[in-house]
Amino acid sequence: MNESRRALVVLAPGPLTTVQDLGRRRHGHLGVGRSGAADRGALRLANRLLANPEDAACLEVTLGGLRARATGDLLVALTGAPCPAIVTDAEGRPRGIGHASVERLPDGATLRLGVPPRGLRTYLAVRGGIDVPEVLGSRATDLLSGLGPERPAPGSVLPVGPAPADFPVADLAPVPQPESGVLTLAVIPGPRHDWFTPEALTALCAEPYEVTAHSDRVGMRLRGPRLERAREGELPSEGMVPGALQVPPSGQPTLFLADHPVTGGYPVIAVLRDADVDRAAQARPGQRVRFRLTAGVRVAGG
Repeated sequence: MNESRRALVVLAPGPLTTVQDLGRRRHGHLGVGRSGAADRGALRLANRLLANPEDAACLEVTLGGLRARATGDLLVALTGAPCPAIVTDAEGRPRGIGHASVERLPDGATLRLGVPPRGLRTYLAVRGGIDVPEVLGSRATDLLSGLGPERPAPGSVLPVGPAPADFPVADLAPVPQPESGVLTLAVIPGPRHDWFTPEALTALCAEPYEVTAHSDRVGMRLRGPRLERAREGELPSEGMVPGALQVPPSGQPTLFLADHPVTGGYPVIAVLRDADVDRAAQARPGQRVRFRLTAGVRVAGG
């Protein structure tokens, strides 16, 4: 097989499919955010299963619906939100494939992803990685800034890079599924918690918040107890990080995710611990999240 022929041809992208890796670091001074996979652990796992570098570019598929055809024989792995996955070969014979496992996608075969019953984002990795051009050292699509490759559309051809020298050492990774009930996330007080009344942090952690439909890769808008301010006015714009809980005048917090703005002018009452940013990225609209105040944990970097 000629390696240069290998590609994924997108037949249908579903509600939202983007190319993602681990993002762009150290460009904040240029006004460029990190972006990258919303669930970084899921992307790393998919790449490890295929012996790719852990930052190889994959497809991030939101709520399923992706259909893609293989050009050349491919090895693939699905991680993140488990979803029904069917491979139909060139002769029209279908078979189901597993989650968090190494699977073969023969030349001419079609992969179809259904809607995950829990979780939000599924990651499709290909051995060799999605080989689209880099922008500022990353192949990630940043929906806020517009940097990186365009969102795949019907007919998009996504080249696959050369297979790495190493071979997969496991064909299955037993991992817990995304949580479907109330999701508990650990936070520490944010840099501007003093802009709120003493009762606001208590209110933040007292009752669950609902994830609204007005949520995307930039941020998760939440509905729940109003967080009252102790100070009026607005801040000069200051740096933001993934996991920041920014509170606009409505008192309803927004949880920043992978494509968050580099700066913001609303005060940040709390920040998620780094490990919980990935878990938050799998929360679906209508799901409830509860915040638990903690201390002494590493927070997410920019």
